[in-house]
Amino acid sequence: MINLSVNINKIATIRNSRGGNIPDLKKVAQDCELFGAQGITVHPRPDERHIRYSDVFDVRPLIKTELNIEGYPSRDFIDLVMKVRPTQVTLVPDAPDALTSNKGWDAEANLDKLTDIVELFASKNIRTSIFVDTDLRNIEFAAKTRTDRVELYTGPYAEQYLQNREEAIKPFIEAAKLVKSLGLGVNAGHDLSLVNLEYFAETIPSIDEVSIGHALICDALYYGLEKTVAMYRECLKKK
Repeated sequence: MINLSVNINKIATIRNSRGGNIPDLKKVAQDCELFGAQGITVHPRPDERHIRYSDVFDVRPLIKTELNIEGYPSRDFIDLVMKVRPTQVTLVPDAPDALTSNKGWDAEANLDKLTDIVELFASKNIRTSIFVDTDLRNIEFAAKTRTDRVELYTGPYAEQYLQNREEAIKPFIEAAKLVKSLGLGVNAGHDLSLVNLEYFAETIPSIDEVSIGHALICDALYYGLEKTVAMYRECLKKK
């Protein structure tokens, strides 16, 4: 089965909109695991508009599966990772004011920088994943950093899915094949949902993990969190 890591940023967004501790981020993280998620993802940003750095410290000791921290490798972010020691770090090229992740790394242009960061995290036994688009040459450069995995940015797939899902998924099939041939694990994330996830998973069963937040939390408003996590897990079963 492809693993499901639930991104809980949106829970923090709701909480922050009113102050206080409703909804309780720590309880939601624990419940997602209880309901079957194989990991929890957090993406702290410099302005702390959703996940705060303090949240990461609060959540870390409660996680019994895997904790994945996403973010741009600023000095503060690197310091956070080194203190928290998550299972996995996903490096994204977001500008500080980015609304959400919308592109992968230019791995060739950032090769030295990424290599140094991967080496640092590896020294603490932290698995690394580099957020990339489906450009094959770029993936080859990402592999040169000695990262453990790459995460494929699935925004373009989600955008094109309803028009022509076969065409939408083609570059992801080729990208995943290359990633595996290079000896790396392959994750995927961004705008995956109950609409497009099952086809993605059944077409590319070599995916190791998907990270899903926005759509899953929105669906939970209608179906409830427990049922929603179960529905997403059902989409990821290898048939």
